[in-house]
Amino acid sequence: MDKTIIQVAGLRKEFHVGDVTVHALKGIDLTITQGEFVAIMGTSGSGKSTMLNILGCLDKPTGGDYFLDGINVAGLDKNQLAEVRNLKLGFVFQAYNLLPRTSALENVELPLFYNPRVKTRERRDRARAALEAVGLAGRMHHTPAQLSGGQQQRVAIARSLVNDPVVILADEATGNLDTRTSYEIMELFQRLNDQGKTIVFVTHEPDIARLTKRSIVFRDGHVIKQQAVTDRLYASELIAALPVEND
Repeated sequence: MDKTIIQVAGLRKEFHVGDVTVHALKGIDLTITQGEFVAIMGTSGSGKSTMLNILGCLDKPTGGDYFLDGINVAGLDKNQLAEVRNLKLGFVFQAYNLLPRTSALENVELPLFYNPRVKTRERRDRARAALEAVGLAGRMHHTPAQLSGGQQQRVAIARSLVNDPVVILADEATGNLDTRTSYEIMELFQRLNDQGKTIVFVTHEPDIARLTKRSIVFRDGHVIKQQAVTDRLYASELIAALPVEND
C-alpha cells in the first residue's frame, strides 16, 4: 500500500478584510501519496496559492485537518511548524529567493544551518551533492548574478533537496523562464520524481501540468476536478523537438 504523505480533510481558510469574510478554501479533501507528481491548477483567486501556503506550513487553516507524513500540522505551534517546514519540506519559488551576495554552495547549505544534527563538514558535503544532482558541479562558487535564470532555479531546487524532504513544493517554478529553460527544469523535476521524490507543483499553464502525473483543479475555494494525466508529456522529448539555437 502506498504511503500517504499529505492528507487533507475538510480544510477551510478564511480571511477577514474589514467587515468582510473571504472564504479562500471551502472544505478541501485531498490525498497525495509517496512518489506522486501532482499539479495544482486554477486561476488567480481560486485558492491554489492559499492551499500551497498551508501545505508548506507557512499559514494555518481556519478549520479542518492537515496531516503531513503522519503529523497533524494543524495542532502545532510556531516553533514546531518551523521544524517541520525545515525537515520535511523543500520549497522552490518562481523568484528563486537566493541570497544575492552568496555563492550557489552557500545558498544550498542554508536549510542545514537550522538542523542541529548536521555538522559543518556534512553540511558542505550534502550541499555539493545536491548541486551535482542538478547539474551544477561547475558552478558551485558562482553568485546568483553570475548564473542564468535556469541555473538559479537549479540552485533553488538543490536547496530544496538538501534536507532530503518528504515532499517538494514548487510554486510557479517555471514562471520566469523561457520555453527551453522551462522544459529543462521540468526534465529535472521528472528525473527527481523518477527517483522517488514526491512533488506538488502549482502552475497555471496546462502544458506544464501535462508534464506531471496528476492534476488537481481549484475554483472559488473548491477542488472541482482531480484526474490522472493520461496524455502526459516528457520534457526530454519536448526539448529535442525545439529548434536548434544558434550562438
